[in-house]
This record gives sequence, C-alpha cells and structure tokens, in this order.
Amino acid sequence: MKFELTILGSGSAVPTSKRNSAAQVLNILERYFLIDCAEATQHQLRRFHIPYNKINHIFISHLHGDHYFGLMGLLSSLSMQNRRGEMHIYADERLQKIIEGQLQIMKTRFTYPLFFHYLSRKEERIYEDRSVTVTAFPLLHRKDAPVCGFLFQEKERERTVLKKEAEAWKVPVAFMQYLKKGADFISPEGEIVSNSRLTVSPPPARSYAYMTDTLFRERFADVVRGVDLLYHEATYGKELEAVAKENFHSTAEQAACIACLAGVRKLLLGHFSARYPDPTCLLAEAQAIFPNTFICTDGDTFEIPALKRNT
Repeated sequence: MKFELTILGSGSAVPTSKRNSAAQVLNILERYFLIDCAEATQHQLRRFHIPYNKINHIFISHLHGDHYFGLMGLLSSLSMQNRRGEMHIYADERLQKIIEGQLQIMKTRFTYPLFFHYLSRKEERIYEDRSVTVTAFPLLHRKDAPVCGFLFQEKERERTVLKKEAEAWKVPVAFMQYLKKGADFISPEGEIVSNSRLTVSPPPARSYAYMTDTLFRERFADVVRGVDLLYHEATYGKELEAVAKENFHSTAEQAACIACLAGVRKLLLGHFSARYPDPTCLLAEAQAIFPNTFICTDGDTFEIPALKRNT
C-alpha cells in the first residue's frame, strides 16, 4: 500500500556537499518512478538504498543539466549489470538525440530496450497502468528548455466485499464483481440489498505533483488542485523575487501561494539555490502563507498514508 517519495537531490543548478541537484523517486505500490536525474543520481540511489533495478519509467522535466546530467551514467550502469527489462523515458524529444548520439560516439548499445516518449506543450496523460496514471503539464521557464510538471494519481480501487454479509444474503460468486463496482444485490426472495450493507469503500486514491523551474502563475494551481502532496521549487526567498523572475524561477512565498490556491494537503519545498546553505528562512516564508509546508533534504522520505474510509 506504499505511496512514498524519496528525495535524492534537493538543490538547484550547483550541487553542494549537502545537497545534490534535482532527482527523486516515487514508490507507488512497489512501482518505482524516477523524476529527474541530476549528476550523481545513481550514487544517491545506492546511498539511500533504492532498488534502482526496479525503476522502469523515468520522467525528465526539462533539458537543463541539473535535471538530466546523471541519466547517461545511470543508463550505462544498468546496462553493465546486464539489465534486460524495458526502460521508458518521458522527456523533450531532443533527449533521444543526446542519448543516441553518445551511444553512437562510444560505438555501443544498451543490453535492454530503451523507449522514448515525447512530452508536448500541453496537458496530457503520458502513462497509465492498472493502479496509476501520470499526467504531464506545461510550466513556464526559459524558451530553450520547455518544462513539464508531473501529476501522479493512484486509481480508485474497487469496493471490498464483506464476506460474512455476502454469505448471509447468499450472494453468488459470479455477482461479486458487480458488488465491487457498487451494484446493489437482489436476493432470491426479491429483496433489494443495498451495496453499502455488503461492501465498504476502499481508501481514497492518493496523488502527488511535481513542479520545478517555473515562474509563478495562478493558473498552474488548477492542474494540481487537491493533491495530497505537492513538491514545488523554491529556489529563492521573496527578498530575491526580482532575481527569481529574471531567472524564470519561483520564491518560497510563491510556492506557498500555489499550494493555497490549489488546496493541497501538504507542500514540499526544494530546488534551493546554493546561496541558502540553511533554507530555514524559506520554510518560515512559506509557512506564513501555507502552514503545512516542509523543506526537503537529500534522503528524506515522505509517505502519503492510505486513509481509512468506512462507508
């Protein structure tokens, strides 16, 4: 039942001795998704004991080096370990040329199939399996590096059948699939038995959104409305709002404004400029607007628990 985020890098363009650049892993029901892949990400995966051979999907927000320079090294290491399973990369289409160009120069190839999925400049679902959907949505950064945010959503599960109640009402096994989908049952005597007497609701579906390297725009709140956990860049404090605007970044205060507008449950700040060796001041700035705010440190894990729902 895990829905757990591990921070591999919480810094921005220039890594420090305490903060690597952008990378994180999201574990949803033992499906591992890598989000961005800065330099030394594979070291961080080992350091924080992430089973990186289980990563089959990598999402790269944009083609600035502090978000993808570690990718080729990771892919190469997986090949050296004789990986055979497919790897899927979701990114700007230029990334395929970068990876394939390096392989061509080295006159080598990977031991596993590598598939590229191009991100467009529109909101769209880019991945789906039986448990999870992933939606990419455009943010606003430099023209040379269009940026996408990512929204991970757990699918609503089926209702749970109450075995004793179902047996008492003599519900046929063949009808159980309809009970799980919310149907009422008609007993052999013709009595209508409401679904709520025979089943309980599953825990609410959980969600996580990743927003990095972007100017503040109120409209972005619409995409991440109501998510359980929002990661938003906070490269600068409000005293450097002009610098943030010039560099197409956000302040901690602006991140908190997005969290408020979107009505999220929890906000994580990251992507801190190296000029903030202690980003506590950024935390205070954001908490003044959105109290349920936390700062990220490399190695931190944030879990979204499965809440109980009894109706």
